[in-house]
Amino acid sequence: MQNNVKLENLGKDGTKIDGNEIEQCQDGLIALVTRCKLVNDFVGQGYGLFDLDWDTDVVELLPGSKAKMNRNAPICCVGAGTGLGECFLTKSSLATNMGYECYPSEGGHVDFAPREPVEVELVDYLKKKYKLPSDHRIAVERVVSGRGLADVYEFLAKKFPKKLDKKVHQKFLKAGDQQGRVIGENSDSDSLAKKALQIMCAAYGAEVGNAALKFIPLGGMFVTGGLTPKNIRSIQGKDSPFMKAYLDKGDKTELIKSIPLFAVMNEDVGLRGARICAEREYSAKTTKKEVLIASWRDVP
Repeated sequence: MQNNVKLENLGKDGTKIDGNEIEQCQDGLIALVTRCKLVNDFVGQGYGLFDLDWDTDVVELLPGSKAKMNRNAPICCVGAGTGLGECFLTKSSLATNMGYECYPSEGGHVDFAPREPVEVELVDYLKKKYKLPSDHRIAVERVVSGRGLADVYEFLAKKFPKKLDKKVHQKFLKAGDQQGRVIGENSDSDSLAKKALQIMCAAYGAEVGNAALKFIPLGGMFVTGGLTPKNIRSIQGKDSPFMKAYLDKGDKTELIKSIPLFAVMNEDVGLRGARICAEREYSAKTTKKEVLIASWRDVP
C-alpha cells in the first residue's frame, strides 16, 4: 500500500524494497528512473492475461468456455508454482469502457481441507514437519505448490516404504529445490509419485473451485503458474484429479460449470503483466490520465 515490500523469505529479517526510495535515488543509471511502482506478483499475472495468445497460450478446461465469457464480469486467476497465488479483476459498473483493474490477495494461505483419510494424516505430518501446534491449521499452499508436491511425496514415502522406487527416491533426495519436478516427471512410472501428484492436483482443483464460488468470475477463471502446463494431463479432462475436485461443489456444481475455465500454458504471464503495468504507469505520467485500457484482445 505504501509502495514498499518486505521479502520475508530472504532470511530472518527479510529484505525491504522501497519504490519511493528508488525514484529518489540519484546513483548511476538508477537516477534515470522517474517512476517505480511495486506490484504483487499475481497482479502481474492478472494483467498478463490480457496479453495471451488464444491459439497457443490457452486451453479450455470446460468445453465452450470462450463462448461463455462475459466481457464485463469479474475475472479470477489462481496459479501454483513455487507458491500458490490468487488475484481477481473487476470493471466499474459505471464505466466499463475503462477496462479492468487487478487486485492482489493472499488466497493461497487459506486453510487446506483434507478430502480423504490419507490427507488427514498428511495434515498431521505437515504440522510435525513444520513444528506447528496440533490445533494449528495447514495452508493450502503447503500442498499446492512445488514444495508442497515434494512434501506430499515425502509423506507417502514414509507411510508406504515398501512401495518406494529406489531409483526415483534417490533422484528426489538429491534434487534440492527441484524435488517437485522429479515427482512430476516420474508420476507415470512410480506409484508414490503418481499418488502425490493426484493429491496435489485434487487440492489444486478444489481451491480453484473455492475461488470460483467466491468471485463467480463469469469473465473467466484462469489457472496459471508453472505447475499448470507441466502437469496438464492431471488437470485437463473430466476424469482428471483436478477437474473432479473442481466440480465437486454439491448443489453449486451447476454454477461452477457455468464459469469459463482455462489453463494457461505460458509461464511468462507475470512478466507480460509487469510490462503492461509499466505501460499503464507511463501512459498515466505522460498524458496526466490513464489511457491504456486493460482489456481483452479478440477472443476466437
